[in-house]
Amino acid sequence: MVVEALVDQLLNGLTIGVVYVLLAAGLSIVFGVMDVINFAHGELYALGAYFAFSVTTAAGDPNAFWVALLLAPAAVAVVGVGVERLTIRPLYGRNPLYHILLTFGLVLILKDVVEFVWGPGNKSYPVTPGVLQGQVAVAGFDFPRYSLFVIAVGSLMAAGTWYALNDTRVGLVVRAGAQDREMVRHLGIEVDRYYTLVFAFGAALAGLAGVVLAGRNGLEVAMGDSVIIPAFVIVVLGGLGSFRGAVVGGLVVGVVQTLTRSGVVAEVFAPVPVVGELAALLPALEGLVVFGLMIAVLLFRPRGLFGNPEWQSSEGEGDLLVGGGGALGSVWRRRLALGAVALLIVAPFGVGLAYDGFVVYSLLVSILVWALFAVSLDLVMGYAGLVSLGHVLFYGVGAYGTVLAADGRVTDLVAAVPAVGSPLAAGLGALGYADSLPLALLTGVAAAAAVAWVVGYLSIRVAGVYFAMITLGFAELFRQVVVKLPASWAGSTDGLYGAELSYSVAGVSLGEVGDVVLVEGVAAGPVVLAREVRLLYFVVLAGVLGGYLLARRVIEAPFGGVLTAIRESEARAQFLGYNVVAHKRRVFVLSGALAALAGGLQAVTGLVVGVGPSLLHWINSGEVIVMAVLGGMGTLYGPILGAAVFRGGQELLSTYTGQWRALLGLVFVLFVVFLPRGIVSLPGELQRRLRERGGDPPTGAPAETPAEPKLEGDD
Repeated sequence: MVVEALVDQLLNGLTIGVVYVLLAAGLSIVFGVMDVINFAHGELYALGAYFAFSVTTAAGDPNAFWVALLLAPAAVAVVGVGVERLTIRPLYGRNPLYHILLTFGLVLILKDVVEFVWGPGNKSYPVTPGVLQGQVAVAGFDFPRYSLFVIAVGSLMAAGTWYALNDTRVGLVVRAGAQDREMVRHLGIEVDRYYTLVFAFGAALAGLAGVVLAGRNGLEVAMGDSVIIPAFVIVVLGGLGSFRGAVVGGLVVGVVQTLTRSGVVAEVFAPVPVVGELAALLPALEGLVVFGLMIAVLLFRPRGLFGNPEWQSSEGEGDLLVGGGGALGSVWRRRLALGAVALLIVAPFGVGLAYDGFVVYSLLVSILVWALFAVSLDLVMGYAGLVSLGHVLFYGVGAYGTVLAADGRVTDLVAAVPAVGSPLAAGLGALGYADSLPLALLTGVAAAAAVAWVVGYLSIRVAGVYFAMITLGFAELFRQVVVKLPASWAGSTDGLYGAELSYSVAGVSLGEVGDVVLVEGVAAGPVVLAREVRLLYFVVLAGVLGGYLLARRVIEAPFGGVLTAIRESEARAQFLGYNVVAHKRRVFVLSGALAALAGGLQAVTGLVVGVGPSLLHWINSGEVIVMAVLGGMGTLYGPILGAAVFRGGQELLSTYTGQWRALLGLVFVLFVVFLPRGIVSLPGELQRRLRERGGDPPTGAPAETPAEPKLEGDD
């Protein structure tokens, strides 16, 4: 029985692994040839499944599955052609960050398109061909025919792809174009057509993976989310751009995931005393093993298991385009900032008069929290050039640290420390630690700063895309840990809610969080001046303003000048004698602390104090990157504008349509393609266009040129 169970799980692992190979191969080929990181690959996978669903449902014949197997990937390839020509082609030569941003916008669009066309809810093919149903006996074991079919299709496609890339003229041109596009152009070959072909082929592979796996697991709108992160893990494990790495990594991850989840390994090793006990822990580690493996590989072999890929562009990564070129000078910007702060201060006084409480205590508070989160990311991305796809890690640590402190669990943990635990717990009790809002927020910030130091120490040794991926790996690892911990400690999938906090320190209290009202029902005769002004709003506003001013002070100091120099040219900064790694690590810790403050404020501003694992979803990292770039990174105030536009647009559009994500995604895609420096650069861009239309020669410089940064040690 144990052997049969092991063989059965190995077959399941190979089935999932082959689907991962199809997904990862498409991702890896597109990156290896075009330097494009396609976060919309999971949505192309979902499109393939839904196209096949339409074909099989419309035909009503089991044999229509074979038609769908051909038509659905072809339809996805056509979508890929449109995506490459209309959106990705204008971005060639830019930093890979912009491909990530662009494809994240496409994720928002495609996900809503799928839901709009096919509707929500789970679906499945009406019926599969009879030849794929049932089981077949092989070597004394019964195997599902459909699983063998998936393995066969995936193996044939992998072999065919390998042959096409290595033994055909098209493959030769593609690999040559990846190495030196201009050289291929000088030979009279229109390499852009081949790039379109590569992207379409990668999309078709994703669509094929969706078709075959949907026949086994069914369809749902969010099915792309379930595969895109494992696919990236596979690509990073094998080496970005390495086809061999995608094949090996896909099979390894599929088998490891399945064996870890099933518990069959524990049955196999149960008779072995120590090994059996360790194997019994594997099901609890599902989700941790794969991300831990990816992080370990990146730390010890930063370019993946297979080192240098078979092909990879020799061109540079391109610069990050920071915001600038505004029409207003620094004096007017400062006046506008003071005016905005004044409006934020008086905003609660309009509750019940000009608008209801939702506008201030929900929408505006959410914008402020996300603005601080975006500012924290701008410190590392806009100034140090570090693209962190896992910044939600620190946001989540801050939120969980705050709630755990409020719930008394941190005090319990301290009390359990031998010898010194009891007196420390008594000291915390004297401070009123368990229900103090300031101390709870401080706990979350301190915990996140410590985590950021560890993550930064390990991650900054890798660069570029690999840095982005390793931070994503750490964030996903933390999310899995939170979900796997006992519910009595971190709430597991249900989260932690209902903790009580007060505005207190050392027994001096102003009242419970959410209950303290500064002004209520104030009137001058018949004129009502204010209905309800809550203290919590001003606590959030003070935290956000304090975080912004701290970040601004750091950037305006010589330390900030060094960060800017590192972003512009790391080699030059190192040549001038600056410790590049140390500066990156310091700003990474500061950024993590500010993100944690945002997370802590998020946890205490809801209807109840609490936090859940959904806050740790990778899409939150994507959204905060969208905000930073939308507003204009490298400015600190630009991400605040981006957060206001994104969250405000979300609220406005959601009142009119359920497909608000698609509209926001479309706006963001247009910004990435046509206005990559963000909203803050819009006035300068308009001025430049007006000058050109008026016949004046372009100045070649923005309306306002930032001053040269002062570096440490400059006189």
